[in-house]
Amino acid sequence: MKIASQIISWLFVPLFTPVLGMMLVMFVPSHQDILNEDSLYALIDAQKWQVLYHYFFFCMVVPGLSLLYLRSIGVVSTIEVDNRRERSIPILVMFASCLGLYLLHIFMIPAEIEIPKFIFSYPLAGAIVTVIFFFQTLWKKVSLHAGGMGIMSGFIIAYVAEMQSFEMWIVVFAIITSGLVMSARVYLEKHTLLEVVIGWFTGTFVTFAVNYYY
Repeated sequence: MKIASQIISWLFVPLFTPVLGMMLVMFVPSHQDILNEDSLYALIDAQKWQVLYHYFFFCMVVPGLSLLYLRSIGVVSTIEVDNRRERSIPILVMFASCLGLYLLHIFMIPAEIEIPKFIFSYPLAGAIVTVIFFFQTLWKKVSLHAGGMGIMSGFIIAYVAEMQSFEMWIVVFAIITSGLVMSARVYLEKHTLLEVVIGWFTGTFVTFAVNYYY
């Protein structure tokens, strides 16, 4: 059980889950009213991969390398940042990465080009959630794993709410994997039940609201 929990924790690290959420909605069929097209599935493959490269760089490469650097200079004592007091700087790095991704798409894509709103709203939601996590971490070791799953879940649920047709198994996948990740973090004694619940609900509801009303 311990090995399974560790595998789940590494498979669904907070740096990867936002990219996974974007990949799922891009490559699984979904359709919306042709007069108000926000379907990411409708993008051509070249556009999809360009967006995914941006997400991979800003969500995984930048914060991942930053975390390794912070570990090498002793700012954080472990890669998982187990010490609550050491989490402020890594969270601020994630905030800067999400904000950078949002601004990149805002300034790179001309206003006259019709692009699904989710390309903009998803990283904006990530930036807002990480700000909330920063302040929550001042008093509680909120689970970033659960928060990452919440961001992915909230994004997928908001996306589904906008589509006329969508493969609903993805929503079920997001909920089940969220439960598995939260259970794994509690089992490994990395977090209490309250800490994973706070992380998941914060990530889910904030991300849903930003993406749905953007």
